[in-house]
Amino acid sequence: MLIRKTVVPVALLVALSAGCANNTTPIDAGGAPEPAPVTSSAAVPSAPAGSATLTGTVTAGVEPNCLLLKDGTGDHLLVFDDQKLQATVQVGAEVTVVGKADPGMMTTCMQGEPFLVSSVAGS
Repeated sequence: MLIRKTVVPVALLVALSAGCANNTTPIDAGGAPEPAPVTSSAAVPSAPAGSATLTGTVTAGVEPNCLLLKDGTGDHLLVFDDQKLQATVQVGAEVTVVGKADPGMMTTCMQGEPFLVSSVAGS
């Protein structure tokens, strides 16, 4: 009886300790760090606070209906909420777009950093 009273608590303690022993990776409760905003050298005075301006050439993505803007910082996936606004952008055109980068956005295009376009100039 004395052995049972001693062995059971010790076995339980060992089992609990073993489960915690492999957990050496710290948990990041805050998620990924916030990326730096995407900006270009051309500032647009009428751009809303928190938005960015990009100027570059529109190219077709490898997936259907995917438009990319190539500039000096890389490829940006142009995402439009307004289909009429999207219709003004043609592949090969040099355009300036105003909007916000959304690197966490899920898309089917699989290319470039998603950029939510609010206005387009130069198309």
